Parts: sequence; structure tokens; C-alpha cells
Amino acid sequence: MNSISGFLGSRPDYRQAVYTLVRLGLPVLVTQLGSIVVSMADTMMVGDYGTPELASAAFVNNLFMVPIVMQMGFAGGLTPLVGALYGRGKFVEAGQLLRTGIRLNMILALLILLVMGSVYFFLDKMGQPSELLPLIRPYYLIVLGSVVIGGLFFPCMQMAMGVTDTTTPMIIIVVCNVQNVIGNYLLIFGHAGCPELGLAGAGLSTLLARITCAAAMFGVILVHKRYRPYRPGLRQGAAPGQWRQLTGTSVPVMIQAGIEASLWSMGAIVCGWYGKEQLAAYQVVLVIGQLGFMTYMSFATATSIRVANLTGVDDRAGIRITALAGLHLNLALATAASLTFLLTGRTLLGFFSEDSSVVSVALGLIIPLVLYQFADAVQMTYVNALRGTSRVKPLIAISVVSYIVIGIPVMLLLASVLQMYSVGVYYSFSAALLVAAWLYRRSFRKVLRQPLAATSE
Repeated sequence: MNSISGFLGSRPDYRQAVYTLVRLGLPVLVTQLGSIVVSMADTMMVGDYGTPELASAAFVNNLFMVPIVMQMGFAGGLTPLVGALYGRGKFVEAGQLLRTGIRLNMILALLILLVMGSVYFFLDKMGQPSELLPLIRPYYLIVLGSVVIGGLFFPCMQMAMGVTDTTTPMIIIVVCNVQNVIGNYLLIFGHAGCPELGLAGAGLSTLLARITCAAAMFGVILVHKRYRPYRPGLRQGAAPGQWRQLTGTSVPVMIQAGIEASLWSMGAIVCGWYGKEQLAAYQVVLVIGQLGFMTYMSFATATSIRVANLTGVDDRAGIRITALAGLHLNLALATAASLTFLLTGRTLLGFFSEDSSVVSVALGLIIPLVLYQFADAVQMTYVNALRGTSRVKPLIAISVVSYIVIGIPVMLLLASVLQMYSVGVYYSFSAALLVAAWLYRRSFRKVLRQPLAATSE
């Protein structure tokens, strides 16, 4: 308990808060940067293989963005609850919570498998170019197979983060990312005696890498000495009220994450209405944009972990300082990302596609991409701070207003009515994120006026 108390402190000042977030967030940042590199390599290799393959991958990946982000969001409900138990030294209860989390996440994974399996039969009704369907269908089925794997990996990863172990997921994901890149090289182009599978090869490589990730993460929890205090709870059944407690936290986070991701998935569908070049350009810039999004997520995740620990002891002053430090870190990253997009955008685009029409469309998306970076950094900081407090019910209403009531109509207005196409899609993201940033910040300030320790009991 002394080590935990030392880690938490009583009321950390701003400098200590920044130091703690950097210490927690750097392993997550390395993980995210590794994911960005793999995503970029994926897109480069598929784009090098052909524009139809790039457009097909864009459509399927964005279609699956919603359910996979919902899986991650549902598993993310573990982080504040485990973090609060960790802060109070209740290790057995944390292990029980992980067991409950794995069961609930596997149930969700099977439901998503059923829903997305049904969607497969309607792919030809979504207005995409007909020549892409022979590429879309097999790739879709391969990506569908990875859904169940997330039901094990995501809760184990969130458990690790809840107990401030951000290094283990970093190592596992980085190793699996290397495996994915090698698999892409072998299976897309047919090197070293492997079959040339094109887009399907990229899907198989990703599937195998995700299986490795899930097996490694679960194996660490089962055998590593750091997780020994949690294993008795993992072997037991759920503690009274845990199913209700976990669903009460996880379901709002899942819905919020899914609604937010749906705006970007809708963007891919809308771009596909105007041809494979618009869709391919949308995907290329989306991957480049992950340079900002994934880095903000790193320190936003650290903010959520730290807030969860402080929530366990009802330290509202510490939570307030932590959120401010997280906001400043993310705004600094937003500035760096924006300058990178402006100064190197043309060069980056050339790495992803040699199709001049795709590059030409993508160049027009750089300015709207830059515009939404700061709003994205702010909203991500405050939504994760709210998740850390476990007061997550406001997330659903805010996401509905921001991304459905505001985002989608603005997207359709700009892209279709004003015929701005993919440029209009990207400008709509700024409108939605600005509203979300303001509402999440307002909700967070309201939550801090209430006692918090009871939320994690």
C-alpha cells in the first residue's frame, strides 16, 4: 500500500501531474506510434498494389471502424473501475472484475459477429463502385474473423492499463506490428515463396498478428509475477454487483465511442458515392491523420488512468490538475501534428499512392485535416477524464448531439448539397468535434462538483 500511496500522492502540483502523465503516457505513445507506422505501411503496400485495392480496404476498414471501436470502448469501461480498485489496494476484486470483463466482452464480440455477418449480404446495396465488390467481399470476411479475438485482447489490455502497466501492452503490440508488416510483405506481393494474395493477404496478415497479440497479453496476466495478486480473483466468480457495475460503465463508453466512429465510417461511405479516387484519397488522409489522433489518445489514456486512481480516493483537486496537464500535453501535440501535416503533407501523400488523381484529391484534404486537430485534442482529453471518473452516462447524449445531430447533417450538406465531396466530409469533422469538445469540458467541470469515491465502489 505504501508504494501505491506514494504513486498517488495527496494533491499533486502541476509539474508532478505532467511528470506522471508523461511516465504513463510514453509507453502508450510508443504503442500508438507503432500502430501508426503499421497502418501507414499497410496503406502504402496496398496502395502500391493498386488503387482499387486501396479503395476497397478503405471501405471495409471504415465499415468495421464502428464495431471495433465499440469493442474497445466497452472494454475501456474496465479501466476506471480497475484503476480505482488498484488505488485502494483491492487486487482480488480487480482480478474478479477482469474475469467478468472478459465474459462480457466475448458476449459482445459474438453479437458483433452476428450483426456484421448479416451486413455482408448487403454490401452491394451501399452505393460503392461495382468493380470493387470482388475485392471487398473476401477482405470483409477476413476482417470479420478478427472480431472475436478483440473480445479477449481488449479487456486484458485495459486491465493492464488500469493497474498502471502501460509498458506490457506496448511491447506486445510493437512486436505484433512488426509481425504484421512482415506478413504484409510476404502475402500481398507473394515474396519468399508465399502466395500473392493482394488485399486478402493484408487481411490475413492482420488477423494473424491480432491472434498473437491476444494470446501474448492473456499469457502475461496468467504467468507474470506482477499479476500474481490478481490471479486469485481471476479464478473466482464475479463479486456481487460486478456485472451491473461493469455494464453501467462500459455500455455508455461503448455507445459514445461507436457514435463518434460512425461519423468517420459515414465519411467513407459518402466519399465512395463519388468514385474510387475520392474514397482512396479519404483513406490516405485518414491514415496520415492518425499521427495526430493516436498521439492524443496516448496522453488522454494516461489522463483516464490517473483520474481513475485519484477517483478512488476522491481527490478532486488532483483530478482537476491532472486534466489540465493532459489538456496542455495534447494541445502541444496538436500543434506539432498540424505543422507536420502542413509542411510534409505533399511528401507523405506521395508515399501512399502513385495515382496522380488520388494524390490531387488528397491534397485538398490537408487544410480541413489541420483545422480539426485542436478540437480533437480537447475533446479526447475531457472524454477520457470523464471515463476516469466512471461518471459516463453524459457521454451518450453528448456524442449523439455532436456526431449525429450536428456532424452527419453538416457532412451531407457540404459533401452532397454543396458538392464539396471529400473536402466537405473533412470540414464536417471540425464542426462535430468543436461541439463535442465544449460539451465534454462542461460535463467534466460539473462532475467535479460532486463526491467521486462512491462511483467506484
